[in-house]
Amino acid sequence: AVSSGAPMELDHIHIKGAREHNLRSVDVKIPKKKLVVMTGVSGSGKSSLAFDTLYADGQRRYVESLSAYARQFLGQMEKPKYDVIRGLSPTISIEQKTTGTNPRSTVGTITEISDYLRVLYARIGTQHCHLCGDPVQGQTAQQIARELATQPSGTRLILLAPILVNRKGEHRELLAETRREGFVRLRVNGEIVESEGLESLDKRRKHTVEVVVDRLVVGKGISSRLTESVEVALKIGQGMLIATEPDGEDRVFSESMACGKCRVSFPEPTPQSFSFNSPQGMCVDCNGLGTRVEIDLDLVIPDPAVSIDEGAVKPWGANVSEKTGWSAGFRAQICAQLDVDMDRPWKRLPKRLRETLLYGAGDRTFRVQWSGRSGKGTFDQEWEGIVPRLERRFAQASSERAKRWYAQFLGNAECSRCGGTRLRPESAAVRIGDESIVQVSSRTVTEALEFFRKLSLEGAAAQIATEVLKEIRGRLDFLGSVGLGYLSLDRSGPSLSGGESQRIRLASQVGSEL
Repeated sequence: AVSSGAPMELDHIHIKGAREHNLRSVDVKIPKKKLVVMTGVSGSGKSSLAFDTLYADGQRRYVESLSAYARQFLGQMEKPKYDVIRGLSPTISIEQKTTGTNPRSTVGTITEISDYLRVLYARIGTQHCHLCGDPVQGQTAQQIARELATQPSGTRLILLAPILVNRKGEHRELLAETRREGFVRLRVNGEIVESEGLESLDKRRKHTVEVVVDRLVVGKGISSRLTESVEVALKIGQGMLIATEPDGEDRVFSESMACGKCRVSFPEPTPQSFSFNSPQGMCVDCNGLGTRVEIDLDLVIPDPAVSIDEGAVKPWGANVSEKTGWSAGFRAQICAQLDVDMDRPWKRLPKRLRETLLYGAGDRTFRVQWSGRSGKGTFDQEWEGIVPRLERRFAQASSERAKRWYAQFLGNAECSRCGGTRLRPESAAVRIGDESIVQVSSRTVTEALEFFRKLSLEGAAAQIATEVLKEIRGRLDFLGSVGLGYLSLDRSGPSLSGGESQRIRLASQVGSEL
C-alpha cells in the first residue's frame, strides 16, 4: 500500500561515500536539532566533511532551486564528491577566520552596532556646542516670537540684529547703510547710541555692533508686531537675533543649528556625520584613525621623574641652566622668567608651566640677553614651545641627517585634535540622555546594554527609536551571552585575540537572527 501522507522528515543527515579531499568513502549519520562537534587531529578531514561537503552541497541545492535569472547573480558551487546525502536542509556557515588587520574596524563596526548607533544619534540626538556645551537647536520666527511673548506682562524687550561681531575697522559703509535703511539706534560694544552722527568707529579696536530693530513692552495684542519684528531682525542678522531687557542679560536665538554664545553653526546631523570612515564625520587631522604621526611626548619626556637640568627634556639634554649657547642660553633665560624650577622633577612642575613649556606662551614676549664677539644686547622673543618647534624644524629640515634626528621624537601618538575619538568635535557633541556616541562607544558591552535598557525616551523620539533600540539591545545582549561583556565597542579589531574574533563573528551572524 502507498501512504497518502507527506514523507516524514529524517531526524538525521545521512552521508554515504563522501570523498571530498582526503575523505575516503566516509559514511556517517549526523543527528539534527542537536549541537554536534567534530573532533580529530589536524588533517583528519573535519573541515572537508563539515564545510566542503555538508555546507557546500546545502548551498548548491538551495541556489539550484532558484530561477535561472536569480542564479546568474550568485556564485555556483561545484557538487562535492559523495554517493548519497539525505535529510540536508539549506545551510549557513560562519567563516573560520579572524577579523583582519584593518585599523578602522572596531567591535562596534564588526557587529554593526555602530551602524545602528549612527542612525539613532542622527534621528533623535540633541546637538550641543562643542565649545561651551550648551544645547543647540534651530527655531522659526514664530517659535521665537511665542517664546518671547511668554515673558511676564510689562517686560520691556529690545530686539537686536547683529551686523558686526568682534572686528576691527572704521566700517563707514556699514554704518551709512544702516542709516539709509532707517534704523535710528545701534548698540555698539554694549552701549546703545544714535546712528545719526556716528560716521565711523575706532579702527584700532575690535567692535561688536547690533541694529536696534524694535523696543516693545510684552502684553496683550503684541504678538503680530513681535512676530514681524523678529522676522526683520532674523533677516538683518542672517538668522541670528538677540533679545535683551534694559540692564538684563542677552538671549540669543537662531534660525539655524547654531550656538549663539560661541557664534558657531552646525550642519544637520546625518548617519554619516557619526562615522569615522566618512569624510562627513571623521576627524580632519587624523582622518578617522584616532592616531597620527606627530611629536610623541613620551619620546620628548622619556623620564618625567627627573628634572630639566637632569635631562627630562631629551632634545635639550642635561644642565640646561648652565648652557650659554645662542639658543640654549635663551631657553634658560625664558625658563627663569617663567619661574621654572630647573631642579624639580618634571612631573612635579605645575601643569600650567608644563603646558607652556611644551606648547608655547602665546603672544607673551620675553626679554632675553645676548652677547658675542660683536658685542651684546637685548631683544624681545616669543616662546614657541618644545612641540611646535620640533614639528617646524622637522618639516623644514633639508638634510637627511637633520630629519633623522628630529624623527626620533615622532611616534604614532593619539590625535591631539579629537583625543583619539576619531570623530569631528561637532559630531561628538551630539547627545542622547546626556551621553555622546563617543561616551557610549567607550563603555563595555555590559555597561552599554545597561545604559540602553535604562534609556527613557518620550513622544516622537520614543516612536522613532523603537526598532533601532531593539536591534542595539539584541546585539549587545548576544555579545554578553557569548562572554564578551568586558569588551568596549570602540576596541580596535586588530587588537582582538583569535577567540574574541571568532565569538564576535558568531555574535554578529547569529545575533542577526539569520
